[in-house]
Amino acid sequence: MHTELVISPNPWMAVPFGLLLASIALAPLLCPTWWIKHYPKVAIALGMVTIAYYLFGLKAPSRLVHVAHEYVSFIALIGSLFVVAGGIHVTVKGEGTPRANVVFLLIGALVANVLGTTGASMLLIRPWLRMNKYRLTAHHVVFFIFIVSNVGGCLTPIGDPPLFLGYLKGVPFWWVAKHCWPMWAVGVGFLLAAFYLIDRRNYLRAPVEVCQRLAEPPDRWRIEGLGNLVLLAAILGSVFLKRPPFLREAIMVAAAVASWVLTPPGVHEANRFNFHPLKEVAILFMGIFATMVPALDWLQLHAADFGTPTPGRLYWLTGSLSTVLDNAPTYLTFLSAAAGAYVSPELIAQVRAVLDSAGSGGFGASAGTDTVQFAAMLLRDSLGPGAAGASAELIRVACLLSHPKWSLSVVAVSVGAVFFGAGTYIGNGPNFMVKAIAEEGRAHVPTFVGYVFKYALPLLVPMLALTWLVFFLT
Repeated sequence: MHTELVISPNPWMAVPFGLLLASIALAPLLCPTWWIKHYPKVAIALGMVTIAYYLFGLKAPSRLVHVAHEYVSFIALIGSLFVVAGGIHVTVKGEGTPRANVVFLLIGALVANVLGTTGASMLLIRPWLRMNKYRLTAHHVVFFIFIVSNVGGCLTPIGDPPLFLGYLKGVPFWWVAKHCWPMWAVGVGFLLAAFYLIDRRNYLRAPVEVCQRLAEPPDRWRIEGLGNLVLLAAILGSVFLKRPPFLREAIMVAAAVASWVLTPPGVHEANRFNFHPLKEVAILFMGIFATMVPALDWLQLHAADFGTPTPGRLYWLTGSLSTVLDNAPTYLTFLSAAAGAYVSPELIAQVRAVLDSAGSGGFGASAGTDTVQFAAMLLRDSLGPGAAGASAELIRVACLLSHPKWSLSVVAVSVGAVFFGAGTYIGNGPNFMVKAIAEEGRAHVPTFVGYVFKYALPLLVPMLALTWLVFFLT
């Protein structure tokens, strides 16, 4: 018999979560100097409020242990990819013609699914700026953010932080690629076509003598730090390990340490590598993971009270918040909302009955619906012998994925979180990092308002609307 604790937090305990997200969105704009100095104190203080509430108010330390494990897994992946990518330096040859630029961005979109949007952005932004240095304009920076730092990473859980959180919540690794590749193809294809038209016009206006004088020499094509590819393969392979606990994370950390020790200092210097971006992500997400627990728990219990959400509504809601807030907690919030709205306690009990009966060598009478059977099969494939002890949270996600109509809501939340992260500089972590590096390279980088009104609204929003019309208009 399963006696899983049902946690019903006070909805007011979601306030620290909202305060932290509002601080992340607004403080860098309103008081940047103060925020740079004090953001660790803000994140830790708000996180401690929630931790104290769960420890002493709800007396549910096991819930915090579960969240802490997810945080360690999340940071181990992000951090190891960041360090290993920082040990690879790419030097690109020749000038950035419109056709060469399109190929480069397409490669970047694919690489983002292997290195993550952060790793791919840090690896490729400097070669990208050097390729186009004789005619570097704002659209080069903006489309790099659109494609490489965001939309391109929609095919694997490694690609973007929200999708890895989904993987930790029970979404199979290859499920994302199988169900999201049409949206990825439309999104990346639309943006590459728009970029080509704009870049070709810019290319034809550039003086020929300037092109010949400043373009990269033909012999400048090499990759340094190739040994890190072996470490990258170790990280990717470890993602599939689920037992014993923390083995996956240990391999990732070991790969990062090996990369840092073995990579020649010259490669790190060429990449201007430092740990500040990783430190900021680790501290802020420590606060996010802690403060979001009451909001997620409350949503799972009460999402059905707000009616059944449509995929189109989930796409726009997830996306709109991902534009101004961090897309990882936004993804979890609406995944929980969809699970709570669609999956009833009775359905969870039926899946448990099937898992229990399968463990004893048979199938119970409760295995009556395709959704129940498919959900149980998904859990057995994922968890093996431990499927009978699956948490209610994992069963909810398995049920969502096992129902043809419900699974579209997971696709909508996934695509919305990844695509809309390109809407502002604060929509996704790599955006600000690319902006800072481009400014160091004296590129013409739009302001926050200019980015939104000159590029995101006229160029990104039509792609988002097209994706909605084709896939989520129900």
